[in-house]
Amino acid sequence: MGTEAPSWADQWGAGGIGAVEEVDTLENNKDGGNKKKGTSSSAGLSKAKAVAVGGAQKVKNGTTMGIKWIKNKVQKKNTDANSHN
Repeated sequence: MGTEAPSWADQWGAGGIGAVEEVDTLENNKDGGNKKKGTSSSAGLSKAKAVAVGGAQKVKNGTTMGIKWIKNKVQKKNTDANSHN
């Protein structure tokens, strides 16, 4: 055997042939990517926060209106029931 092939463990044990090299490449890309995305991710986070706050405000207003509607219905029932007695 002139050239020795990689063992089964080298091929499949930790992700296949060249897995260690791929991990190193991914880590380098992460570091480089974070530097580039610093300002845009902050802007995206600000937009997401604004949308979440707006959505929470809508839920709060809807809940308040729903509670008022229920109170009005209950008061009308009680007024109608008392007028028949």
